[in-house]
Amino acid sequence: METILRPLIVVGGSVLLTLVIGWATDLLLRKADGRHPETPLWGLLRRARVPYQIALCAGLLRGSYVEAGVFPEHATGVGRTLTLALIGSTAWLVVRIAAAVVETSYSRYAHAHAERDPARVRRVRTQVSLIMRVVTAIVGVVAVSSMLLTFPAMRAAGASLLASAGIIGIVAGVAAQSTLGNLFAGFQIAFGDMVRLGDTVVVDGEWGTVEEITLTYLTVRTWDERRITMPVSYFTSKPFENWSRGTPQMTGTVFWHLDHSAPLDAMRERLRDLLRECPAWDGRSYNLTVTDSTPTTLEVRALVTAKDADDIWTVRVAVREGMIRWLADEHPYALPRVNTADAAPRPPRPGFPHTRRSPDGETRRSADEGARRFPGRPTKSL
Repeated sequence: METILRPLIVVGGSVLLTLVIGWATDLLLRKADGRHPETPLWGLLRRARVPYQIALCAGLLRGSYVEAGVFPEHATGVGRTLTLALIGSTAWLVVRIAAAVVETSYSRYAHAHAERDPARVRRVRTQVSLIMRVVTAIVGVVAVSSMLLTFPAMRAAGASLLASAGIIGIVAGVAAQSTLGNLFAGFQIAFGDMVRLGDTVVVDGEWGTVEEITLTYLTVRTWDERRITMPVSYFTSKPFENWSRGTPQMTGTVFWHLDHSAPLDAMRERLRDLLRECPAWDGRSYNLTVTDSTPTTLEVRALVTAKDADDIWTVRVAVREGMIRWLADEHPYALPRVNTADAAPRPPRPGFPHTRRSPDGETRRSADEGARRFPGRPTKSL
């Protein structure tokens, strides 16, 4: 009876105590979250409930399984299994707690600086994301190393591993040169403020928004919803356009090719009205000037402003369409035309008789010219 009752008491008590402590902890976090809605820390910590309970249960069982007498012939295997579970769940718990603290710090910073300096907020977001990836990788490596060191054979091989670490490091460095280059490029992007999450960039002729940055690659979402994945080393070795660098405000251009009689003053007034009707215009400035002329047309350019790259595109297409529609309705003569009329006849040069072509194709002098040059000779009208 004792051999059955003791394992049930020890194992059941450990599981029941884990559930009670987990419930009580979650209740306290829920109340703290309700009392402090200004910070998401307590709500984020509630996500660590599962690894917290697993680590607590594994720790309780690891300390009491010997007293329970469960599988005494496999005591070493059971103890090592519980130890591995404790190490893994503890690493999971550490990552969740670190993520909650970092996310809370970023949320407070973003709430305080979102309106004043959105570019800096995106830079901090990029750095936070990469830091969390590094922390997760470090905790994972430490956890796996700790698990391996629980085996006596691995501890005995530690000396030989350390002795060969130099040679292995050289070989790995040569073999993974590009991977290490991308890794260091990821750190350079994160802390060098070259490109951030949410930045509008142009790479290889493609315009898009930076959607994801990792330690090895970067994803750009284009305007037509495609994803371009590029190694981060590209952004440290080749030039690219970053339209969000410094400030996201932009100035755009709209061109028209019009007739020389285009009403420029009226177009300036119409441009002002179109911009006032466009919500994407930020109201900073605008103008309309003639930038070039050809024998048949004028090149008219309008400058417009907006708060970011998306809005400048909206303003440009709205102004272009609205101006052309207004010209077609109110001033159709201002649109470019193709001259199809016959050229005016060239006046005769002094000293040369004026000639004209008869219907049968024969060129004849005029009757007046013949009478003048040959007086007394009868003439025939053409």
